Amino acid sequence: MTINTNLLPEFRVAQLGSGLAAAVCGRLFADCGAAVVTVDAADDSLLAAYLNHGRRTASLAKACTDANLIVVEGSPKTLTAQGFAATTLRSLNPTAALVLISPFGQSGPRAEEPATDLTLMAASGIMRMLTGQVDDTSEPPVRATGQQSLFIGGLAAACAGMHAALGQTPGAVVDVSLHEALATLAMTELTRAGLTGRSWQRKRLTDGNGATVCILPASDGYAAISPREEKQWTAWLAAMGSPDWGSDPRFARKADRVAYWDALHALMSEWSRQRPKQWIADTAQAAHVPSFPLRELSDHFGSQQLVERRFWQSVNGAQAPSLPVQLAHADAPARPLSDQGPLPLSGLRVLDFSWVIAGPTATRHLAAMGAEVIKVEAPGKGDPGRVSELHTVLGQAKKAIVLDLKQPEAVEIAKQLAAESDVLIENFATGVMDRLGLGAAELQAENPNLTYVSASGSGRTGPEAKGVAYGTLLQCYAGFAGLNRHPEHPPRVGFAWVDPMCGLLLPFLTAASIWRRAGVGGGTRVDLSMIEALLWTLADPVLEAQAGGGVAPQGNRDAAMSPHRVYSCQGEDAWVSLAVSNQSQWQSLCETIPELRSLAGLTLEGRRAKASEIDAGIANWTSGQSASTAAALLLGKGIPAAAVASSADLVASDHLADRSFWEQHDKGVLPGLPWQASFGRKSGPAPGLGADTEDVLRQLGRH
Repeated sequence: MTINTNLLPEFRVAQLGSGLAAAVCGRLFADCGAAVVTVDAADDSLLAAYLNHGRRTASLAKACTDANLIVVEGSPKTLTAQGFAATTLRSLNPTAALVLISPFGQSGPRAEEPATDLTLMAASGIMRMLTGQVDDTSEPPVRATGQQSLFIGGLAAACAGMHAALGQTPGAVVDVSLHEALATLAMTELTRAGLTGRSWQRKRLTDGNGATVCILPASDGYAAISPREEKQWTAWLAAMGSPDWGSDPRFARKADRVAYWDALHALMSEWSRQRPKQWIADTAQAAHVPSFPLRELSDHFGSQQLVERRFWQSVNGAQAPSLPVQLAHADAPARPLSDQGPLPLSGLRVLDFSWVIAGPTATRHLAAMGAEVIKVEAPGKGDPGRVSELHTVLGQAKKAIVLDLKQPEAVEIAKQLAAESDVLIENFATGVMDRLGLGAAELQAENPNLTYVSASGSGRTGPEAKGVAYGTLLQCYAGFAGLNRHPEHPPRVGFAWVDPMCGLLLPFLTAASIWRRAGVGGGTRVDLSMIEALLWTLADPVLEAQAGGGVAPQGNRDAAMSPHRVYSCQGEDAWVSLAVSNQSQWQSLCETIPELRSLAGLTLEGRRAKASEIDAGIANWTSGQSASTAAALLLGKGIPAAAVASSADLVASDHLADRSFWEQHDKGVLPGLPWQASFGRKSGPAPGLGADTEDVLRQLGRH
C-alpha cells in the first residue's frame, strides 16, 4: 500500500467567480490533489483566503478549455451578468461537466430570490430543528455556526460534480440548490413529513431525546453522554458510583427514563457538577459508555489525535483544516472506465456494510448514480434505520442480504462478494471488520482493485481511534453544538448533523477513488474521521478563533450584516428571518416599516449601536402578520428574507414541486437528492430485510 493523498492526478477544475460555496467545492478538489484554477475568486476574508489558498488564476477561456469540471455559483441572471452563463461556458468547453450552484437552483419560482446563510437556514427547515426541542417556543430558532450553507452546498456540488465527471456522458450539467442541500440533512424528518404529513415539533415533550443523548453540566463546562442501550445505562450507573436513585423504578427501563426525564436529568446533573468534563468523559468511555466533553474550537489545536493524523496545515500563518481522511492505495494496473450505462456508476458493485445514517446516506447516493449496492445486514432486526421512515428513503434502489457474520460460512460469502466488488463501505467501530477477517488489508490482498471506505468517529488511527462515538456526540466534542445557540441559553445536542454531512463527503471520496483507479490503478483505502470532517466545515470559526482569540456563540447575529435575526410572527411558533447586507437594503427596510423611517441614514456601525431599538421596531411589525406575508413583502423590496419553514412546509412547496424534488411513493412522497443532473438518477423501492439474499447467493453459486 502506498500512502498518498493525491486522489485526483491530472484532474482539472475551473472555479469561476467569487461564490464561496463554489470555493468550498474547489477546496475539496484541491485537497484531493486536483489542479484547481480560479477566475475572479474572492480573497476579502479569512475564509475566502483559506478556501482559495494555493490556487492558480487564469483567463476564463484558458480555465474552461482545460477543465474536466467547471464549477460556478449564482442565480441564472447573476451568471449571465457576470459572463458565466451556461451557454458561454459550453461554447468554451462542450465536454466538461458543469456544476451550477445557487441558493434555490437554476429553475423554479424562487430561482432569483436573494438569500443569505441565515435565510437559507430558515427556508430549508434546518433552523427549526437545529438545536433540538426547546422548553419555551418564545426562544427564537437559530442558524448553524460557520456559514454552513456554503459548506453543505459546496460538498453537494463536489459530490455531484465528481460523479458527473466520472460518467460517460460528455457535457453533463448539475444544478445544485443550497436550499435543497440543507433540507436533505434532515432526511428522517423530511421523509416522515412526506409520508405522513406530520412535522417535527420544536416544543419539548417528555425527554426531547435526552434519554438517548444529553448534555450534563460539569465543574468546568459540559460533557455529553449517550447511554442509549440498557447495558450502557447499567455501566453508566456504575461509573457514577452506583447512586441510590439508580434503583428507582422510575428509571428502570428506557421508556421510564423518557417519562421521568426531568427528574433523572436533575439527579445526574447534581453528580456531574462536582466533576470536570474530561474526567466525566474518560470515566464513561472506560465503562464503554459513549461520552465526550464539549470542547472549545481552540482545544483542538493541541489534540494528539489530530496531530498524529496530520490534520492541521499552515495556511497564511494560521492552523487550518486539511482533508479529513487518511488514504492509502493498492498496487494494480489501471482499470479504465467502461461504458456500462447512462449513469456515472453503472456497472460498478458496492458492498454496503454501513448502518444508521452516514454510511446508508452515502450508499444511497452511489445507488442513485447507478451502482449496484448490496446492503449487508445481520439477522434479526437489521439496520436500526428500519424502525423509522429512514430506510424507506436511504434504502432506495439497493439490494438487501442477510449474513450472520458470527458464522464462518457467512464470512466466506462476504469475502467472495468483496472479491467481485469495486467498493466496500463500512462504519462499524474500529477493529470490528478486522476481527471478522474483513479488514481492508485482507480484502485488498485478494482484490487490489477494491476501494475500501471506512467512516468512524475519530478515524482508524491515533490514540482516540477506539473511542465509542455517535455523530451527535461528535458535534458536542467538536464545539459545533456549543456554538449553535443564543448566548443566554445552555448548549443542546441538536439533531444529527455530522452524519448526513459525511453522507455527502463519502460518495465524493468513493467516486474520486474510482477516477484514480481508472487512471493510475489500484483500489484506495479511505479512512474518514467524522470529527475531522466536521472541523473541516468549521473552517470559518476555526480561523476566527486564531485571529481574535476565541469564538463565542452569537445566536443569529452577524459581524457584516445588521439587522440579521429572526422575528416572531402571527401564529404558533411562527418566525421570519431577514438579513440586511448593504445600505440600499437598509433603506428599503426603513421604507417598509414605519417605525424605522427616522433611522434610514444609519450606517452598519450605527445600526449595531441601535440594535435593540431596531429589533423592537421590526418585531412590532412582524407580529401583526404571518411569516409568509412578511417574507413576501421584504423580498419584494429586495431584502433577503424567508419564513422559518417546517418539514410540512417543504412538502407543500410550489418551488420544490416545480423542481421535481419530491418523488411519488405509495404512501406519499419521498425527498430527492440535493442536486438535479442532466443524466438523471436511479430510483426504486427500499428492499425488505434479506429480500435479495437468495438471488445474490445463487449468483455466487452458493444456493
